[in-house]
Amino acid sequence: MARKENAPKRERRERGSIDPEEIIKGAFELAEEIGVDNLSMPLLGKHLGVGVTSIYWYFRKKDDLLNAMTDRALERYGLAAALKHSSDDWRTRLHDHAHAMRDVFLKNPILCDLILIRSSLGPRNAQLGALEIERSVENLMREGLSLEDAYDSYSAVQLHVRGSVVLERLHEKNKAEDSAAQAYYENLIITPDQTPLLAEAAAKGRVGGAPDEQNFEYGLSCILDHTSRLIDEQKNAPTSAAKRSRSATKAPATKAAPRRRAKSAAGS
Repeated sequence: MARKENAPKRERRERGSIDPEEIIKGAFELAEEIGVDNLSMPLLGKHLGVGVTSIYWYFRKKDDLLNAMTDRALERYGLAAALKHSSDDWRTRLHDHAHAMRDVFLKNPILCDLILIRSSLGPRNAQLGALEIERSVENLMREGLSLEDAYDSYSAVQLHVRGSVVLERLHEKNKAEDSAAQAYYENLIITPDQTPLLAEAAAKGRVGGAPDEQNFEYGLSCILDHTSRLIDEQKNAPTSAAKRSRSATKAPATKAAPRRRAKSAAGS
């Protein structure tokens, strides 16, 4: 019986023959095959054909490598370009911003794993992230919101985006490990007899609790509607206060008039 030939091994490279960019590139190649969670320095060394010490020379620990990968991923997948403001209208801008973030993360699982799940951000991109939040909060404050309301509104959008993306990504990971794995909303037993409303909604394409486009858009609209109400309240607040102030100024004069007429009548 003929022996099965092993896959050709990559030749061991000489020490010092690899640079950081090549290590990062190799890390992405390996992560595409085995995922970020399973990435390790020994496996990466084997993939690149170098001793693990050659990798540690540039990256002292795995977190350092992941941070460098995140920096490259942000450039590679164009997250910054996707988040450029698309409109002068605050609602359209924030709506497009949320969808752009979600689309980039959904299309690039490694970026999702690095940033949203592992939170592997180097100092440079951590600062850029803070500046993006600062700019978004400032734009909302220009519409009349207080710092607290502007910050809470943008935080709600961020949480909504990240929550929906991470839920979908974790579902994909579970499916990869076990093809029969199902999310809780896929396990629900819906029948026309016992749950007629759910059955009717399902027939119309609704999936309760799923991080799909329909539910994402509905949740985002609710956040934007609430933010819009806060902005309207702030715009109307000065007018209401001015009316109350004018009414309070006129009130004493109205009460004083009868007294003056009473004195005049007594004198006559």
